[in-house]
Amino acid sequence: MDQVDVSSLVEDLRAKGIDVIRVSYPDLIGVDRGRDVLIDELQSVMGHGIAFCRAVYHTTPMGDVVPVQGGIESGLPDISARPDLTTLTNLPWEPGAAWCLADTSVLGGLAAEESPREVARRVSAKLSELGVSAVIGPELEFYLLEPDSSSPTGWSRYADQPGNVYVVGRKGDPRGMLLTMLRNMRDASLQVTAANHEFSPGQFEINLNHSDLLDAADRAFRMKSAVQEIARHEGMLATFMAKPFNEEGGSGFHLHISLVDADGTNVFGDPAGVDGLSATGRAAIAGVLAHAPALAAILNPTINSYKRFGPDTLAPWLIDWGLDNRSAMVRIPPERGGAARMEVRLGDATANPYLAMAAVSAAIYLGVRDTLEPAAPLEGYGYDPESAPMLPQSLPEALDALEADTALAEVLGEFFVNSFLTYKRNEVERFSRFVTDWEFREYAYHL
Repeated sequence: MDQVDVSSLVEDLRAKGIDVIRVSYPDLIGVDRGRDVLIDELQSVMGHGIAFCRAVYHTTPMGDVVPVQGGIESGLPDISARPDLTTLTNLPWEPGAAWCLADTSVLGGLAAEESPREVARRVSAKLSELGVSAVIGPELEFYLLEPDSSSPTGWSRYADQPGNVYVVGRKGDPRGMLLTMLRNMRDASLQVTAANHEFSPGQFEINLNHSDLLDAADRAFRMKSAVQEIARHEGMLATFMAKPFNEEGGSGFHLHISLVDADGTNVFGDPAGVDGLSATGRAAIAGVLAHAPALAAILNPTINSYKRFGPDTLAPWLIDWGLDNRSAMVRIPPERGGAARMEVRLGDATANPYLAMAAVSAAIYLGVRDTLEPAAPLEGYGYDPESAPMLPQSLPEALDALEADTALAEVLGEFFVNSFLTYKRNEVERFSRFVTDWEFREYAYHL
């Protein structure tokens, strides 16, 4: 955007009572990083960008810097974040503020290769080489928690009564948090479509409209940030942790994905094809199945993620697909024609939206490029380990699968994959040295 455009934009925003622009971008694990900029400084920021230490990409949730390439080893250099004003939107829960995303570059102006937005762009470009693009509708689950001084964690589940799955109104949401979030996110132009109380007490889901890969990832990233911020305004904690409670189910991140051609026509389905699917659609499914072990590292990216898996959880356990079968890793919903799609149920809510969508789309690219064909679809309930290969059962196993999948790494970008593996293996190492409450409970008294 040129100088005149920025000047006009500033005047328009000022007339609406906006005096601050929040400029943010996702780090490697999807945390919302950024800076609040006074509107008078926007013109300058568009010229020179905002400087951040590159190691912010590689910072743990506890605030430690992991020695990922380009960070500590290079003397902790800067990256420059430039606002992408095409993403500018309202920030309804922060009066007087607007919100836009940023793209980051290293010295010389090249994009930072570990930037999740850049990874998503890279995969989109690969799909376009095949004449298709991915259209994605994200579904994200989360828990709402309230302060509780009697709890070891300091938090307990909000509205902690059983059996409220899909109930509406104040019965399962006495403070009306879901409607507050839905309306705020609508006003932030995030294209939310619906929200509901999920299966477990205090668990909710918000659905987003479908759009192309990068836009869908932008909106899912912002939706997670919005949920967390709105909860904090109410003195609550929203967590997208995969499985925060032993006795309750985990939180998923399901992706409804179709493929369209250059004219926007859905090419996933075919009325004359087997099961109403086109050869392209079947190849896309086969690509996701073929690369599922590596995908697990990115779509289930924490130690805790693998406690969500297992029989009778409605989370996947095996590498399989089925026709309108929610016990399969890849479900093909019953709609066909323009609504033909697959629902990839592998991911949990801790996944970075950009990386999750990019990784699945990279697997689709490889499946379509190599004209893969999936095995027969699952029949019945999908937790029989004799029926299909098992997904990785731990983060180290999944990371090894990602490292071994050189084809997927080439599409995602080897710099990014190496950075991700270094970061996550550091996480595994730190956990292996940490004494847990379970260990003390299990061993201290008798041993």
